[in-house]
Amino acid sequence: MYKQNHLANVRIVLSHTTHPGNIGAAARAMKTMGLSHLHLINPRLFPDPQADAMAAGADDVLRDAIVCRSIDEALHGVVFTVAMTARLRDISIEVKTPREAMPLLLQQAATQPVALLFGTEMSGLTNEEMGKAQVLVNIPANPDFSSLNLAAAVQVMSYELGVAAQCYQSCAPEIHPAAHEQVEGFFAHLEKTLFEIGFFTTQNPARLMQRLRRLYARTRLEQEEINILRGILSVATEYNARLKSRYQRENRDVSKH
Repeated sequence: MYKQNHLANVRIVLSHTTHPGNIGAAARAMKTMGLSHLHLINPRLFPDPQADAMAAGADDVLRDAIVCRSIDEALHGVVFTVAMTARLRDISIEVKTPREAMPLLLQQAATQPVALLFGTEMSGLTNEEMGKAQVLVNIPANPDFSSLNLAAAVQVMSYELGVAAQCYQSCAPEIHPAAHEQVEGFFAHLEKTLFEIGFFTTQNPARLMQRLRRLYARTRLEQEEINILRGILSVATEYNARLKSRYQRENRDVSKH
């Protein structure tokens, strides 16, 4: 039996899907594996008769699908995101197989919302979108013909999640990770602080923030840890402001003489 209480916390997120038939086929793939929560980020066409036709009985999944304007909206409340990627050469962090990643996803789904994130059909996920995930996954395929249909990818991942669910032994999650929006709030605070203290003067901000995202993704930040880190950032900002103020006063005093 599937652990329905775990699967109920799993969210399938499709980003910028171009063909409505793929949305319907993905919905069908989801329903066959006991998944029902579909989020769509700026689909080109939805609702659409082609989506309805390809759903083939999964009309309820389409009817309840949530259309979002941004990836942050789609991942709101999510504590663990697995992002799909077909690219391996230009990614400097570990990319897991579906069978390695799904137990990790399921463990967090025991208590909190999680997401499987899929990109657009032609180009997949952007680097920015992949940066929102804690784990990247590549489906092993024929290297000479590795193009996998979006709905087929959803089916494979849903199946692997089902396999993990059948093997799952109930236990408390090791950690209680912070929600997506809390992590994003920390990154915004971190980037703002690094600008204020002048750290980016010799660094590429976008590249550095991408690497910092990868670093913190491996740590799986908890809410209390985010509070600590943001407290450190606030103190650093305040200290930097005091130094600037003192420097300005000293310069004014010197100029008077």
